[in-house]
Amino acid sequence: MGEQTKIQPQSQPVQSESQALPQIEAQVQTQSLSQPFNTPTTTTSELTTVPPPITSPPAKIPSRPRKIRKVSPNAAATTANDPNSSPTSTTTTTETPKTPAIKTPRTKTSQQLVIATPRIVARSLTCEGELEYAIHYLRNADPLLASLIDIYQPPSFDTFPTPFLALARSILYQQLAFKAGSSIYTRFISLCGGEAGVLPETVLALTPQQLRQFGVSGRKASYLHDLARKYQNGILSDSAIVNMDDKSLFTMLTMVNGIGSWSVHMFMIFSLHRPDVLPINDLQVRKGVQLLYNLPELPRPSQMDQLCEKWRPYRSVASWYLWRLQESKGSPSSVIAVSTSGNLTQQQQEDQQQPQLIDPINSILNLGRDVSG
Repeated sequence: MGEQTKIQPQSQPVQSESQALPQIEAQVQTQSLSQPFNTPTTTTSELTTVPPPITSPPAKIPSRPRKIRKVSPNAAATTANDPNSSPTSTTTTTETPKTPAIKTPRTKTSQQLVIATPRIVARSLTCEGELEYAIHYLRNADPLLASLIDIYQPPSFDTFPTPFLALARSILYQQLAFKAGSSIYTRFISLCGGEAGVLPETVLALTPQQLRQFGVSGRKASYLHDLARKYQNGILSDSAIVNMDDKSLFTMLTMVNGIGSWSVHMFMIFSLHRPDVLPINDLQVRKGVQLLYNLPELPRPSQMDQLCEKWRPYRSVASWYLWRLQESKGSPSSVIAVSTSGNLTQQQQEDQQQPQLIDPINSILNLGRDVSG
């Protein structure tokens, strides 16, 4: 019995071949079902651990085309229709049509400005036929002014030997009646040895005491010396004055002590015969504009340019007819005195010093420069 008990444990695992095969097949099937999930995981894990250094650099390459894709909607439409087109070709097609669209209108506007400017330039009023053309131009430009042109005589201009003599004469006539100014001017000319002798060197050689003996005040003597010094230093000259444009000439002459804006305008009209000068501070011209256009109030100097714009480029001639209009209404006019003496009568100076009728800034300049002591 003891031998049988020992043999039984060894004989139990031994089975017949027919009995063992089904069990083995069952185990194999269970292992085959469980292993396919385990074995690929190990292989895939090993494969995925190797490529990270290979896949990370190419990730930077696709980032470059993303910048090119930021184009206009027209470019996106062309790429959608044409799959073979590259992004670079679409950018070139979208950028080129923008430049001609901006440049073409600018060239057209510049051409229009060039065409509008040629006839604005006018010659001196003493040139042959220029005054007749100016009157014809104003007659067509302003029907109201044409009525004055039909009534009054055309302007006339005297010729002065030199601009320096005209400016010196302008200073001597300041705040004087025509008769008193003519007397002082005649004495001054004789002191200089005639009109041809009125030169910067001659004026500087005259002392204030000598000038006072001939009726020239001390302040006017300082004005004459300041004008002569600017000539001697080269700041001013007769040739430079003749060739300067109106704006530059106004700036340079108002630098001289004793010469204000009104004096410069009169010098430009009656000595240099400039065609397009509007004396906006002249009281009679402003009154003439008010009367011509039936304005309820006297126009300010700042409004004169806009009101008289249609008279360009012959506003000097139009101003002449406004002086004549005021003269016919009984208002004292300085045109006769200015055309022969180059400056202002006593009555007009008193009118221009009324604070309610003149521009505040120009009144300060004129009171500081044009009032003799």
